[in-house]
Parts: sequence; C-alpha cells; structure tokens
Amino acid sequence: MTTSGTGTPLGATPGPDGAAVDLYWLPLGAGGHSVRLNGRVFEAVAARAARRPACDLYHSALEVRVAAARFVIEQAPVRDARGERRGVVAEGPVGTQWAGRFRIFRYEIRRWRDGRIPDLDEALDSPRRLTDQEARAQRVLDLVPQVPTPVWGRDGLKTGDMWNSNSVIAWLIARSGMDTGPIHPPAGGRAPGWQAGLVVARRQEAEMPLAPLPLR
Repeated sequence: MTTSGTGTPLGATPGPDGAAVDLYWLPLGAGGHSVRLNGRVFEAVAARAARRPACDLYHSALEVRVAAARFVIEQAPVRDARGERRGVVAEGPVGTQWAGRFRIFRYEIRRWRDGRIPDLDEALDSPRRLTDQEARAQRVLDLVPQVPTPVWGRDGLKTGDMWNSNSVIAWLIARSGMDTGPIHPPAGGRAPGWQAGLVVARRQEAEMPLAPLPLR
C-alpha cells in the first residue's frame, strides 16, 4: 500500500466511526495557467532572494468525514454572493484591507458539505490521513468559523510568513491538537504560508487552550 510522508496509508478508508481527516496537496494554480505562472515568478524571486533552488508551490485543502457527512475545507477566492451554497463561514481581504470592499479582492473560507476540491485529480502524494478519531474530526469542523481572517498575502499577524490558504489549513490542524511535525508538501515542494498558521495556532493555544478530547 502506498503511504504518505507520515507513514499513514494514502487513500485509507474512514475509521470505525466513519470519521477521517484527509489532507490534499494541490500544485499552485492547478487548472489555471495565469495563477501557475504568477506562482512560478513569485517563487523564482523568493528563491533568488533566499539563495536557494526554486521549489514547486502547493496549496492545501482538507476533507473531513464525520459519521455519514463529508465536508471540504478550503480557502478560495469569493466566487459570487451565494456563499451559503458552498458552506462559507468567513471572508477576508486580499492584498490590502481597503480592497476587501470589492468582491474580487476577498477570499472565503469554506466548510462545504458534500463539496468538491477543484482540480483534485492533480493532487500529489494525497490524500494524507491525519486522523480517524471522530472527536478530533468534529473539532476540526467546529474550529473552521474561528479561523483568523487577516489580509491574504501579507504578514499582518507578525509571524514571519504571509497569510494564505496554507495558513488556514495549518492553523486548523495545529489548533485541533494534531501533530504537524511530520507534515510536509510533496518532495521538492514548498507551501508558503504554512508557518504562519502554525505560529498563530501556538500563540492561541498558549493564551486559550482548548479542552482535552475524550480518550478512546
């Protein structure tokens, strides 16, 4: 059986309670040539500034199952004013705070029941099973409306890393109490924003620790 970098089987079936939290890595701009090109330009500049080889960039998303329900959790551009159809629980500005007045400069955070991850067929080294504990999966779902919504693409929370879609996923995994140490993008890849989510989650855990989950 193929395994992820954490040693967890890829594509494993849900746990005995029908619960699962799976992480997907999608190449940045999958299905969108302009986004992919812009990502390559950004990474080329960043790599040159850091004096390191350029990496492939990845965007992350979660699929969560609890009992008979399945949810997709992802940050994405605001598509239209009907966010309730996609399970949108929060929005934030892109680029600058003032630009968020316009829909084209806002992102949304989805907890989409029976939703879909665009371009899932391009995901690599995925899915990575993070847990099949029902209480942990439910906690991830409960935390989605609490995800911070600072300006996308900026380091407004002073973490040393910009806030983006990877920050949202990293925050959820860390804040729910799962071990993030073994989680890495596919070989040769990088997930900008991941550290921002981890840093903010650690800060909040120190200030407002969550109640322990029931033991199984």
